[in-house]
Amino acid sequence: MKILKIALVLVLFLIALALGAQNQEVVTFNYLLAEGEFHLSTLIGIVFVTGFVISGLVFGSMHFKSQLQVRKLNRKLKKLTPQVATSAPTTPSVPASIKTEK
Repeated sequence: MKILKIALVLVLFLIALALGAQNQEVVTFNYLLAEGEFHLSTLIGIVFVTGFVISGLVFGSMHFKSQLQVRKLNRKLKKLTPQVATSAPTTPSVPASIKTEK
């Protein structure tokens, strides 16, 4: 599965590279604070990398939160497991009327 993810990222990077190689025109880009002229290929690359970093941060933080929750629940489970083992009967008794012999 990890190889598939790496291959997908590599394919997306190569697509962005191919699009950038075909688009060498200079474009005017208005962003919130200023305006700049960039090659279209540079602009595509910057937007691609920025999106990749932002998505990595978002999903990385979600993964980190879930791992913290798993650790917390594992600690709680380890703490409660000895209590359950001592309070539960070892084997339930079955009445003789239910037992069947073959």
